[in-house]
Amino acid sequence: MGIFDTILHKLGFGDDEQQQAAGEVNVQNQVESALSTPEVDAPAEAPAEAPAASEAPAPVAQVDVVAKLEVLAANAGEDLDWQRSIVDLMKLLGIDSSYAHRKQLAEEMGIAGYEGTAEQNIALHKAVLQKLAENGGNIPAELLA
Repeated sequence: MGIFDTILHKLGFGDDEQQQAAGEVNVQNQVESALSTPEVDAPAEAPAEAPAASEAPAPVAQVDVVAKLEVLAANAGEDLDWQRSIVDLMKLLGIDSSYAHRKQLAEEMGIAGYEGTAEQNIALHKAVLQKLAENGGNIPAELLA
């Protein structure tokens, strides 16, 4: 699992997808069970209509990233500036914020030649927030600018 995947997991991304997938498996199991159950001299009635399947895929559930981070920050026991600092954001999520981990995260975000400069850390922070927004996180515009 990459560092960005860890960030997604810690913020609750994918939880609804896992629950939805489990529900789909349960529905499939019920259908298979119904199809394999032998009928016993059932009266000749018209079969009941199956509920219409949804034609559009279910929308991606939006994750309230800011609310989750604010709760974590309130309970952090230290003042972490997660809105502007990649180091503080990683610390807040309980992720190692060392240079090596930030370098790996930068590679995952497509930032080449990461050396840990202030400018690169700012770019990395913005890239992570942008990627969270692309994955369904509700990141305010002022944090993406």
